[in-house]
Amino acid sequence: MEALLAVETNPFCPASAPFFGYIGAAAALIFANLGAAYGTAKAGVGICSMGVMKPELVMKSVIPVVMAGVVGIYGLIVAVIVGSQIKPPTGSVPQYTLFAGFSHLGSGLTAGLSGLAAGMAIGIVGDAGVRATAQQPKLFVGMILILIFAEALGLYGLIVALIMSSSAGSATCQ
Repeated sequence: MEALLAVETNPFCPASAPFFGYIGAAAALIFANLGAAYGTAKAGVGICSMGVMKPELVMKSVIPVVMAGVVGIYGLIVAVIVGSQIKPPTGSVPQYTLFAGFSHLGSGLTAGLSGLAAGMAIGIVGDAGVRATAQQPKLFVGMILILIFAEALGLYGLIVALIMSSSAGSATCQ
């Protein structure tokens, strides 16, 4: 009876390790989409307010909404990559290490929270920028430059998340 209970387990490959990977994938998607939704909503309010007085500028002012949507795509990319690297157990032998789980958790949080910050920045700049551009068209280039720098925050998170998730594949349970 004791021989059955004395199953050898690898402390680096617990059954709970995939939980951290899946939380990382979820965090990437959820937080990045929260940022994208906030950026879209905030910039959309500015476009609607501006469009009442200058409807001919509405299509030109959609740029912040598009940039906010791209932030959500960054989160989707990381969530798909992390989710596809999570390995199910083979029989009763785990295949996914704790190192990989933590790596994927960090990767997802990096991309997700960077996306949240970028989306908030894009929304605030987009709202104020489209309203200001309606009053003074010379501000358009400045608004676009600020939006590019805000979008870069999300891109930095994506790059670091991809690097972090790629290092998780080197660990094995053998």
